[in-house]
Amino acid sequence: MTSSDTIARGEVPNLPTDPEIFATSPWEPVQGAFRALAAAKLDASTLSAWLDDWTRLHALIDETYNVLAVAAACDTENTEKEKRYQQYVERIQLPAQAEADALKRKLVESGLAPEGFTVPLRQMRADIEIFREANQPLKVKEHELRQRYRKITGAQMVEWDGERKTVAQLGPVLQETDRARREAAWRAQMTRWLQDRDAIDALWAEFLDVRLPMAANAGFANYRDYAWKVMGRFDYSPADCAAFRDAIEQTVVPAARRIYAKRRARLGVDRLRPWDLNVEIRGSEPLRPFANGTQLEERAATIFERLDPVLGGYFGAMRAEGLLDLENREGKAPGGFCTGFDQRRRPFILMNAVGIHNDVQTMLHEAGHAFHAFEVYRLPHHQRWAAPMEFCEVASMSMELLAAPCLSAPGAFYSDADAARARIEHLEEIVLFWPYMAVVDAFQHWVYEHPADARDARRCDAMWAGLWARFMDGVDWTDLETEAATGWHRKLHIHLYPFYYVEYGLAQLGAVQVFGNSLADPTRALAGYKRALAIGAGTLPELFAAADVKFAFDARTLGAAVNLVEQAMDSLEGAASV
Repeated sequence: MTSSDTIARGEVPNLPTDPEIFATSPWEPVQGAFRALAAAKLDASTLSAWLDDWTRLHALIDETYNVLAVAAACDTENTEKEKRYQQYVERIQLPAQAEADALKRKLVESGLAPEGFTVPLRQMRADIEIFREANQPLKVKEHELRQRYRKITGAQMVEWDGERKTVAQLGPVLQETDRARREAAWRAQMTRWLQDRDAIDALWAEFLDVRLPMAANAGFANYRDYAWKVMGRFDYSPADCAAFRDAIEQTVVPAARRIYAKRRARLGVDRLRPWDLNVEIRGSEPLRPFANGTQLEERAATIFERLDPVLGGYFGAMRAEGLLDLENREGKAPGGFCTGFDQRRRPFILMNAVGIHNDVQTMLHEAGHAFHAFEVYRLPHHQRWAAPMEFCEVASMSMELLAAPCLSAPGAFYSDADAARARIEHLEEIVLFWPYMAVVDAFQHWVYEHPADARDARRCDAMWAGLWARFMDGVDWTDLETEAATGWHRKLHIHLYPFYYVEYGLAQLGAVQVFGNSLADPTRALAGYKRALAIGAGTLPELFAAADVKFAFDARTLGAAVNLVEQAMDSLEGAASV
């Protein structure tokens, strides 16, 4: 783009549209494209074309970023891929964010209000308020630190049964009935994590050294308040988060104790230990739903096609276009995620499947994100694609529950009895997740409200341990105090995506309500789910209401959700025991 006339014609001269080529492009033509947009005439007659051009430029930059990020995550030991990714961030992606600030200002100051832009304009005003040129180098540094955390965790290997295994690949051993082997596997995992204790502690201090100045530069008293604006949390406050944690302590922690007590009794052990949490309590063999990534794809496709032809078609397109990387392997970054390739208007899923039921849940979860992406990509401009993360997680968590009745469909994963076991396991995990989420959320609030204390990793250990004792009652960690206290090392969100975790808890409450609707009327519940996905950028109350559920923090709503989950578990128990 070299002139406002070129912009109006929707052309992008000098900018290759292939991400692999664009990744090495010089900055000057990209900057020229932004500057042309900033100089172009903007009024009611040119608005739509101007937004189209902005979206085209954004999509090119963002897809290239995500293509490089996926490549680096899939091969953390490849220094060339890591270097290429980091160089792109420094040379193109972060400078582009600064140039986009001028476009946001231009649109906001124009007074124009495009259709569907109420929430995007709200976020743009916030972005304008907090943008500081001085923070750009800090963002580059933060990105480097994130890569270092991924590199540390991606390199964690252990010796097991005479073979080198990733820490994640010991997951299936934790489901075995031999308690001694489970304990040995769990201790092997923890020993490997503790070998990196000093490195992660040192990296943590560097994260704080980057994040705290960002907030100060933008005029905020603390990083928490800065992050709140960055993340677009307009519909709830830190006080609401505290109220939600209190509601969890009141209504969920007792239910979690009941689940742990039942597990301890069925296993016939005097104390429930951390290595007792994944073994099948009915004495059956562990669920082994698939043998490899290909089977995982095929069986997941069966579920989505049965659930809904449109969703099944979306997943089929991902398979056909190579938009899935599912199996765990050495050097692959841990975890799972769904990202977007904005030029193609396609999602991409990365996972670390090792053949256990949790992988099925992850597949369903990330597919929910992917289906959301397919729906929002139908909207004309990229600003409208960005639904709040709290609702994005409703999309994923609801899919786990909506798809669950299809787990035993012909060609899917399980027999009826095994599907019932899997569904009970999932419902238990929902209850057990809320207290853990409360620990993570409370820890992050403490960190950024008390940054001087948080610089001391041992104080972080003590705070995590205290929160663990408050919310995670029911498992005996005697003589494992160090492993318990360093649990914050193992939660990547704390390091990579600060404050991004309460979204899961709020979304899970929405998803359980969607599940409740599906028990009454499956067709209507699925229709509401899809209707909400198609909105894109909206307020949280609006999006939740579109799905026929309530956006809430209170003990009454949460207690009703817990009761629903417990009743559902009870109704499945007979089938699971067959």
